[in-house]
Amino acid sequence: MSKFIIEGGHRLSGEIAPQGAKNEALQILSATLLTDEEVIVHNVPDILDIRNLIALLADMGVKIRCLGAGSYSFQADKINAAYLSSDEFVNRCASLRGSLLVVGPLLARFGRACFPKPGGDKIGRRKVDTHITGLLNLGAELSVRGRDSSYVLECSGRRLSGAYMLLDEASVTGTANIIMAASLAKGVTTVYNAACEPYIQQLCRMLVGMGAEIEGIGSNLLTIHGKDSLGGVVHKVLPDMIEVGSFIGMAAMTRSSLLIKNVSRKNLGMIPECFRRLGIGIEERGDDLFVEARSSYEIESNLDGSVLTVADAPWPGLTPDLLSVMLVVATQCRGEVLIHQKMFESRLFFVDRLIDMGAKIILCDPHRAVVIGLDHHSELRANHMHSPDIRAGIAMLIAAMSAKGTSVIDNIEQIDRGYEHIDERLNALGAKITRV
Repeated sequence: MSKFIIEGGHRLSGEIAPQGAKNEALQILSATLLTDEEVIVHNVPDILDIRNLIALLADMGVKIRCLGAGSYSFQADKINAAYLSSDEFVNRCASLRGSLLVVGPLLARFGRACFPKPGGDKIGRRKVDTHITGLLNLGAELSVRGRDSSYVLECSGRRLSGAYMLLDEASVTGTANIIMAASLAKGVTTVYNAACEPYIQQLCRMLVGMGAEIEGIGSNLLTIHGKDSLGGVVHKVLPDMIEVGSFIGMAAMTRSSLLIKNVSRKNLGMIPECFRRLGIGIEERGDDLFVEARSSYEIESNLDGSVLTVADAPWPGLTPDLLSVMLVVATQCRGEVLIHQKMFESRLFFVDRLIDMGAKIILCDPHRAVVIGLDHHSELRANHMHSPDIRAGIAMLIAAMSAKGTSVIDNIEQIDRGYEHIDERLNALGAKITRV
């Protein structure tokens, strides 16, 4: 198990560009299974979750070629059907939550898909109900394999049928699975309360490029006209909005000026504005963001003078993946803020480590924490921490970069799952991070 040793107190300077979006890339790479023609994908992030998915696709029989930094060719013309039902396949999928996204394409194209209970972050219960219910609405049948309690979805007629469905929640990955399956289903599928994040919009545009017909892209009401087959396409993954937000947080916590390049500003939603409410100065320069160094960051109050609440919400609201970063940034702002994590019941439990570092945080319940900012009058202290998930891990790294002394973060494989060579890229800006 690797770890980071972080010497805190160093300011950052220069410019940095975000990697390709992890959450989009997981969907896009899974969608390559929908066709036997070549699909070329650019701006693929070099992170652990993506490397694991690429290895899984290769074991399934997908022909994969690296075309250069971040660019790949995929061709799923000879899939190993026996491997898809093997214990090895199910076990591989169990350690990678993103593997759930291959279920829709496999079911739509081959009539059968096996998958385990989802793995990934330890941030609370993560349901797959929306995925399964949506695919059942398209005509699939669900059973459970006895030996490992994994799920099996099958379509007796080997082709799904379009249907109307109202999703119980606007699940991003659930919506993606349903869209991919519906693109090869017979007839028309209507999905109401669909997620409409940029990742979903990008997936829809890719599928349209492959020959699919999708109406309502960017809204929560999608209409998919199923096709008999789909063709090849060239697709470029968006910059990762979570990395953009993480870099804003790093600049603020270290009181640094930082230029974040090529952020695809129109696809950031509420992210810049939510950081501005914490008092962080962010200047828009074309498609770049410049974070201004300030000696103090003052949290806004609500118009009636009450304490500001920062909460996650479906797009274009704030993504839940950035609440951990915003929480740690608030510890060194001036004022108070209530962080409300609505989606996951265990994602805020890492705050104990921040409290050990000297942060003033009241954990109200598994979903809410009140942060009383120290305004840099009392610096955080170095600490030895363990990363429980990707987003808590990066929040701990940000805290350690601003803390007095040398901190250690164990289990950094969790951070590597979502952030590309993060130590090397931050060291180039002036950070002092050693990987051992």
